[in-house]
Amino acid sequence: MTQSGRASADSVVLGLDLGGTQIRSAAILPTGECIGRRASPTPLTGGPEAIYAACADLLNAVRVDLPSSVRDRLLAIGISSMGPVDPWRGLVVDPPNVVALREAPLADELEARVGLPAYLERDTNVAALAEHWLGAARGCRVFMYVTVSTGLGGAIWLDGHLLLGPDGTAGEVGHACLIPETGPRCGCGGIGHLEAIASGSGLANAACDEMAGAGSTFLIARAAAAPLTGRDVAEGEIAGDALCCGLMDRARKAFAISCVGWANAFNPERIVVGGTLAERQGERWLEPARVAVATTGLRGPAGRVQILPAELGNDVGLVGAWPLATGRHGDPVWRVRRARS
Repeated sequence: MTQSGRASADSVVLGLDLGGTQIRSAAILPTGECIGRRASPTPLTGGPEAIYAACADLLNAVRVDLPSSVRDRLLAIGISSMGPVDPWRGLVVDPPNVVALREAPLADELEARVGLPAYLERDTNVAALAEHWLGAARGCRVFMYVTVSTGLGGAIWLDGHLLLGPDGTAGEVGHACLIPETGPRCGCGGIGHLEAIASGSGLANAACDEMAGAGSTFLIARAAAAPLTGRDVAEGEIAGDALCCGLMDRARKAFAISCVGWANAFNPERIVVGGTLAERQGERWLEPARVAVATTGLRGPAGRVQILPAELGNDVGLVGAWPLATGRHGDPVWRVRRARS
């Protein structure tokens, strides 16, 4: 089943981006171009089998429709998944929003169903690979990628490779505790984590908890029509709602303070910021972080780091499948632990 040898410059990779609401797939060319795109909702019933089947169906549909000249160059599958994951064993470990995938051997399942070697990594790490290859981190030796979306996560690139840690969870910056004991509860169960304060889900949860007591007519009206999201809170700030203004200001300050810590601790050349919430906020989100680093960070790291928007948008989880799969294919370290598990 598995192909031998290393990747070549003209290798093609099947990319899979598995999220809590949607699964996306495409063939990724050596230029980063995504062709043959497919997407479907993530099955929320039917257990892990339903998710395996949906992923395999998309990948096989992409492959079947490829021109033969492209199909013949297929090397492997690169999988971007919600975390945490064990990339060596190809397991999705314990995703808080899709409990069906707890300890799920996703890479092995897709290898068996599609017939290509599969390599799994956490979505933020795949995004970092993509931004280093073709995006805002090109040429960097040391950088961080941070996504601010429904959740808040990150990745650390150090001297030519991702920093994974022994459990594959290095870079989970959203779970740093900023407000112990009295802060909002995070989806992971912790208290006062950055993700609980500055992510879309954290903003939505805080808005739900506080809107009635704060008399937020804007949020009460939005909640009557549909479940609140972080986007509602951001739009409420633009509309002048006092609660929304306070929540967004707190979120930006929490993110800015965190950037100071990251700059001091990791001394990155760049902090590349992606994710839908940060993208919609633009400079309104990034500039307070730059000011905080410049005024309160250590002089050396603060003077070096650039805080920049990501460049690859929604395609980052697909584009990153190419450097993920081509970088790991043929390296036995990514196969040995799976063979023993």
